[in-house]
Amino acid sequence: MYPETAYEITTLTPQQPTGHPVMLPSEIPPGVQMVTLPGGVRTLAYTAQQAPPAPPVPVAQPIPAWAKTTALLVPTVGGGVAAAGIGLSYAAPGLIAMSQALWATVALIAAGAIGLPLLLRLARNSTGSGRSTTHITQNITATGLFGRANGTINHR
Repeated sequence: MYPETAYEITTLTPQQPTGHPVMLPSEIPPGVQMVTLPGGVRTLAYTAQQAPPAPPVPVAQPIPAWAKTTALLVPTVGGGVAAAGIGLSYAAPGLIAMSQALWATVALIAAGAIGLPLLLRLARNSTGSGRSTTHITQNITATGLFGRANGTINHR
C-alpha cells in the first residue's frame, strides 16, 4: 500500500558501548535526528523541519448597528454645530441691530399707548369749551325671536 522508505526514523535508545561515543537525546541539536539506514547502521541526519504553525488569523467581529449610527451622526452633528456657529458669527451684527430696532418699536408703542389718549383728551377739552355735547339714547324692544322691533330715539 505505502512504498518502502530507504530509512527508518527511530528514537535514540542507550546501547551497549561499542567504542563509539553515544550522544544523549538532550545533546542532539534541533533539526537533527538519529536514523537507521537500510544496512542497519544508525547515524545522525538532518531532517526537514516542519514550518511553525501560522498564527491564528483574527476573525473580524461585526460592527454593532449603534456604532455605525453613532459614527455617521458624529460628523453630521459636528458639521451642523459648526455651520450654526459660523452663521451666528455672520448674523451677529444684524441680530444686534434687530434687537435695538425691536426695543425702539416697543418704546414707540408704549409712547403711543400713553400719549394718544392724552392728545385726544386735550383736543376734546379745547374744542368743547363753549358748547354742550349731544347725547342720543335709543330704546329698542322686540317680542319673540323674529318679532318686529320698536324703538325710540331721545336727543338731549
